Amino acid sequence: MSEPDPPGTLYLQIADAIAAPIRAGTLAHGERIPSVRELARRHGVALGTVVQAYRLLEDSRLIEARPRSGYFVAAPAAQQAGLPEPEASRPPASSLAVDVSSLAERVMCLAHEPGYVSFGAACPSPELFSQERVRRAVARAALRQRAALTEYTIGPGDESLRRAIARHALSLGCQLDPHDLVVTNSCLESIALCLRAVTQPGDVVALESPTLFSFLVILESLHLRALEIPTHPRTGLSVDALQQAFDKQPVKAVLSVPTLSNPIGATMPQTERRSLAQLVAERRVPLIEDVLCNDLAAHDEARRAVRAYDPTGHVMLCGSFSKTVAPGLRLGWVDAGRWSTPVARLKQATSGSQSAVLEHALADLLTQPGAEASRRRLRAALATRVDEARSLIARHYPAGTRVTNPAGGLILWVELPRGVDALALFQSCLEEGIVIAPGTMFSATDHFRHCIRLGLGGEWDEPHRAALKRVGTLATAMGQSPS
Repeated sequence: MSEPDPPGTLYLQIADAIAAPIRAGTLAHGERIPSVRELARRHGVALGTVVQAYRLLEDSRLIEARPRSGYFVAAPAAQQAGLPEPEASRPPASSLAVDVSSLAERVMCLAHEPGYVSFGAACPSPELFSQERVRRAVARAALRQRAALTEYTIGPGDESLRRAIARHALSLGCQLDPHDLVVTNSCLESIALCLRAVTQPGDVVALESPTLFSFLVILESLHLRALEIPTHPRTGLSVDALQQAFDKQPVKAVLSVPTLSNPIGATMPQTERRSLAQLVAERRVPLIEDVLCNDLAAHDEARRAVRAYDPTGHVMLCGSFSKTVAPGLRLGWVDAGRWSTPVARLKQATSGSQSAVLEHALADLLTQPGAEASRRRLRAALATRVDEARSLIARHYPAGTRVTNPAGGLILWVELPRGVDALALFQSCLEEGIVIAPGTMFSATDHFRHCIRLGLGGEWDEPHRAALKRVGTLATAMGQSPS
């Protein structure tokens, strides 16, 4: 269980309780929400607390005040414009060798290059975190664990951090034994270790289509073949299609991001998660589940992991707090289920242990009373950006554009008209100092050549809004050019 929030964060709890049903569609556009006085009486709080909550919801463009009438659910601007969502993917039924690393490396290097307006990366910017809070935690850890600065550490990670991770996993619906957890250098290292533990070069790994380019880079480095599974932009990987793939392909592992998948931001319904857990158990195939972005989901239910439905240990759970607590600490974790021992041995053979000081600092940050309040503020800030970006796309991108509407997170997947080549658009944007991520980065196929991913976690100011509009202008011009 998480620590109780201090009294000053009551408004965040109230705002979150209203925001979740709005984003889930339970409360529709135009529905009236309780007055300030009514809600204050219902929750037993001061009027000012509810006013703060409503201001936050207004800033997030979820509600609107109507003079002399009260507060109502606002209509998303992009939804008013009729922006459709992208179509479900239809990848080939056979597995493919992977070769995306060169393009991925170029985009990631440029995304962090000074002088560019970047939508290429998918990481929150420093101003979205409490930098002073992180600095104090690191300073305390360095003082209390000063001997660790001059010692090598061995083992699966600091015990206090592993306990904090196990405690946090309760919010994912998972009861983890701290002794089974291994602290790693990142979520990606956790995933690579899991793949190494359960596959051999040439094996087939099933995963979403499109999928995170970093997954493809790992598959490429391990000489594994990618079997892309049809994926819906709202509900994620098709469990039925995966079951059919098991019947036809020698799948040795499944790699999936059920909550806010990257790059499309899909969130798998809980019924499908239960079915996925049952399927991999029946087929005795390991599922490597990435829960990196679960804390960014707009409502609690979406944070429940597939592992919560896994009594057999076939789900290998991988996570990190780089998107939600402190990107600079660069620490991940893994509970590999029935493969815990080989993963722990691979970890020690590959990179040993991490900095004990940073592990203590992260444990401190995870157990502080204001941790959940910080996550709520981060979710609200990102939701405002995503809503505004969708509105700009609706007004400035070519006719026929489709865009995702994720229930949280910091990325949008944009499907442009077929006449727009995303690689050519990428080059044109670079000439104007703008970085985007072309869709070909996210697949071993060539199926997403007209798609782009937009990362909205970086700076968000007028130059970035203007750059986002400019991407649409360039795409429109390309679609109108003779082929």
